[in-house]
Amino acid sequence: MPEEISLGSVTGVVHVTLDDGSEEYRFQDSHALIAIVMSQAKPSMGLSFPTSEAEEFQIGQMSWPTGHKIQAHSHKPITRTTQSTSEVLFVRRGRVRMTLFTAEGQPLATKDLGEGDVVALFSGGHGFEILEDADIVEVKQGPYTGEDEKFRFPDTDEA
Repeated sequence: MPEEISLGSVTGVVHVTLDDGSEEYRFQDSHALIAIVMSQAKPSMGLSFPTSEAEEFQIGQMSWPTGHKIQAHSHKPITRTTQSTSEVLFVRRGRVRMTLFTAEGQPLATKDLGEGDVVALFSGGHGFEILEDADIVEVKQGPYTGEDEKFRFPDTDEA
């Protein structure tokens, strides 16, 4: 994937290259974590969580050797309260330019995403431009209630 990041008024972006060669980017404005991008995500052996316990949405990465078993289990009912909708996108194929925005609609940063990249979106806004034919998997809290749950920003050159 080509390295393509443009920063607007983002107050913090942390870029880390992990031992396995994958990369992680954390975008934050002055109020909150906006997004985490895991480029060519290849977790190290075991289970890890790149998200903090403070986030309303948690992402785990697992990597296990052949023959490893995860004990059969279910999850106990737990009441959780969320104040926003977080999303995770997995780019299965193609190239996509993501633009991140403040909650007020001000552009923060753009980042090109490619095959195998995963992005977790926590706050602020986001828009996408398809650079090459793309297949993307989206996961978020449900149920999706339709367009009424979205606030659309006016068109900008950045999105």
